[in-house]
Amino acid sequence: MLSSNELRGWGLGLIVVVLASCSTSESPSSSSRATPVQRLEGAIEADLKAHPKIPGEAVSVRAPGLVVAAARGDADVADRRPLRVDTPFRIASVTKTFVAAAVLRQVEDGKVSLDAPISKSLSPETLAQLTGGGYATEEITVRQLLDHTSGIFDFAASDAYDTLNTDDPGRVWTAREQVDFAMTHGRPLAAPGTKYHYGDTNYVLLGELLERSAGKPLATAVRESIGFDRIGLSRTWWERLEPAPIGLQDRAHQYYGTSFDNISLDPSSDLFGGGGLISTVGDLTLFYRALFDGQIFSDENTLKTMLTVAEPGRADGGALGIFGTTIAGEKCWGHPGYWGTEAYYCPKSQLAFALTTNQANEADIDTTNVEQTILGLR
Repeated sequence: MLSSNELRGWGLGLIVVVLASCSTSESPSSSSRATPVQRLEGAIEADLKAHPKIPGEAVSVRAPGLVVAAARGDADVADRRPLRVDTPFRIASVTKTFVAAAVLRQVEDGKVSLDAPISKSLSPETLAQLTGGGYATEEITVRQLLDHTSGIFDFAASDAYDTLNTDDPGRVWTAREQVDFAMTHGRPLAAPGTKYHYGDTNYVLLGELLERSAGKPLATAVRESIGFDRIGLSRTWWERLEPAPIGLQDRAHQYYGTSFDNISLDPSSDLFGGGGLISTVGDLTLFYRALFDGQIFSDENTLKTMLTVAEPGRADGGALGIFGTTIAGEKCWGHPGYWGTEAYYCPKSQLAFALTTNQANEADIDTTNVEQTILGLR
């Protein structure tokens, strides 16, 4: 939903583990004497004070010798339920990094070729939809879906799609309906491989490709390709497509401004590859550390492939399901998600962090100071 707005400016030793609730605390008078968690709590509190339309904010940070998490504010503004670091939430387009990693695992297993045309990977029904929409499926590659250079129109960027979901948040979508929406509400944006256009349609198609290459439903294909259990993702699951883990608290309400609460928005509006996962800030940092620590891919060159920025996407840092950007002066890799979420790994600091504000309206969000504090914890 409104995914075109998502891409905004974005070992050993003592291990500090803090699960901070949203109770208030005094910020330390001297950052030089403050512990990492005190510094993080202070930055979150300052951010909420500076941006009062953000209901709550949760952050997790992982690096060698450092595991810190803190949260403040509300998971639900109606009943003032506190946002906690283990509160699950829709991660929206951060899901794309998981999907891309799963596709690349299929590449490693020889089941998918990045430079093969999608005409070899998708169902006849989907290919007929794309051909009817004016797309030459034999000229669009899997790589171009991954790095958003396919030229395919994005259904989620359409105002008409947003209006339908806002007016009828309980509407149930299928992946095929979303592809059809892209075909009927827009035309090809560019010849394949020539221009960068971020779009959920690319990842809905990749979701189908994964199901066909793995021979399993999307949720299972992603879970098993990445190895959720092996890397410890015990609080991450595909909404509606698989059971939620037992014993977790209710997911956070996530808002656009103060008028729209996505708790009522049917998950199918963003479920089939462009989004769909629910997670916590802690699990997101586990995933990003695993991705960069060699725990997901069997060949180190696969990560290099994932981090290769397409020439048309160079201005946006657009690689394969992940973006390169500069945070607090350091080159980092990650992905933003629509409902005020971001997750990144910064190789120089060997630091992964995830942040959620449960607020989608970018006019109400500026996490720069929190990000600077996070990178300063190392």
